[in-house]
Amino acid sequence: MSKNDIVPVIGISTPEAILQEDEPNSLWHDAWVRLKQDRAAITGAVIIILLTASAVFAPLLAPNDPTIGYMEGLSDFGEPLPANQHFLLGTDHLGRDVLSRLIWGARISLFIGIASNILAILIAIPVGAIAAYVGGWVETVLMRFTDVVMSFPMLLLAIALSAVLEPGLGTVIIIISLIYWSYLARIVYSKVKSVKMMEFVLAARAMGATSFRILWCHIIPHLMSEVLVYATLGIAQTVLTEASMSYLGVGVRPPTATWGGMITESQAFYRTAPWLMIYPGLALIITVLAFNLLGDGLRDALDPRTRR
Repeated sequence: MSKNDIVPVIGISTPEAILQEDEPNSLWHDAWVRLKQDRAAITGAVIIILLTASAVFAPLLAPNDPTIGYMEGLSDFGEPLPANQHFLLGTDHLGRDVLSRLIWGARISLFIGIASNILAILIAIPVGAIAAYVGGWVETVLMRFTDVVMSFPMLLLAIALSAVLEPGLGTVIIIISLIYWSYLARIVYSKVKSVKMMEFVLAARAMGATSFRILWCHIIPHLMSEVLVYATLGIAQTVLTEASMSYLGVGVRPPTATWGGMITESQAFYRTAPWLMIYPGLALIITVLAFNLLGDGLRDALDPRTRR
């Protein structure tokens, strides 16, 4: 019988195929598969993508300048106008387009939320990881300082820092990051405490690896899933914090459009022009809900205990 006469047997796999089928998927692959099945998380992700696109392309999407008051944006009695063909969501008490201010406000809120969380992560990971890995008096000093920061009321600390620092967009980012790094530092600290006693870390130490290499190459990669989940949920919290600071007048200064500032300016018109308060309030609710839905989905998807 020649090689051409050999008939392949259906149902029998080659050794290569068997190895390929038995090879386990990575944590990130399994997390992506589970995340795609979570409708709530996907809905949150779609909303975040739309908000991000509107923030990035705000100069193109906004129909009017958000800082300019238009004469045709006020009634004959100088009152705000409801939604019409020229101003799709109406105008405020200065004749400014509400829709344009909402779009530009999304840029401010998302930029502050993302930037402050990145800065908080850059502070929290070294503090928590070094405290847990080194131990001794270093652990005591770093974690007691973390406890002191956590003991202050968040909003009160933000108001105190804003009174000391020069007001501005960068100041708000620094203030929020200086408040929220302590919570992530606690998470990193507890995670490193458990990971540093695992076999692969002990093996790396026995092979002569330096402490920096063990932290950077072996321990910190195991923190990425927790950091990613915290960062997603943290953006929702920082957006609310920025809105609260702007509402109290210690955030981004006018005439820059912010959702919290729009709510503050609309308080005197909540009866005659309720849309001035409703629209920025809905924007805050939708944004926070979207990040919370995505964060909850990432937390479930990245949990290794749910892997099959």
